Amino acid sequence: MIKRSADHAGRYAVLYPAIAEASRRCDAEYIGLIDVGRPLGLNLNVDRVGISYGDDQHLGDASSPVQVDCSVVGGGRVPRTPLPEVDARMILDRSPLDARDPGDRDRIRQVIEDWSVLEAEIGLAESSSPERISGNPVTTLSEAVARVPDRALPVVLTTWSLSRFTPERLRRFVYAVGEASAVRRVAWVSVEGVGVAPTVPTLGDRPASGHSIIGVTVFEPSMTLLRSEFAGDALGRCWSRGKLLSWFA
Repeated sequence: MIKRSADHAGRYAVLYPAIAEASRRCDAEYIGLIDVGRPLGLNLNVDRVGISYGDDQHLGDASSPVQVDCSVVGGGRVPRTPLPEVDARMILDRSPLDARDPGDRDRIRQVIEDWSVLEAEIGLAESSSPERISGNPVTTLSEAVARVPDRALPVVLTTWSLSRFTPERLRRFVYAVGEASAVRRVAWVSVEGVGVAPTVPTLGDRPASGHSIIGVTVFEPSMTLLRSEFAGDALGRCWSRGKLLSWFA
């Protein structure tokens, strides 16, 4: 079943600087993106869109057919760090969709109120031909990471896709990311509600407080699979599904 919501859209404005920061921390020259729980995988377009943060601050591709705006509040400015080259793009979902398939496109049209809003994004997805891995993200994550070329940093992306997980399933998801990092470094970039991503600090914010926290967690091969070792950082807060952003200096 396809969810009827604007969640199909990519969340580029919050993901771009977070992925860039994860890559910087890992000295990555190449990355492989794994979009978890988003059947269309539009987050995988993140390096192929243009993003404006106001005040003449822009990231990404100014010539892209997809241009998004994001308002920045607070004292922090979004870093200008560019993304490394993307070596792999994967959708990891129980029922991933293929934007090139006429049947899947028809199914998407039936649940999207304004098709024109997503048409350009879907066009980008068609041209990039992401891999699709069908199955439970907890049990198939290691397979996705293994498909990322050796030279690239696997970057797991979750954008509001974990909120329906039970606490036990969340624990198993974090464990799965840690298990996938047994032989290589793996980064997890999360944009989730307060307290949803177990590795990201809540900053004293209350759950269901109307905003989300942008986090990054780097899993090192030297880590044991003890949950206490999986500690990430909060990079900022966002509202309105990424249309409003506060980036920490």
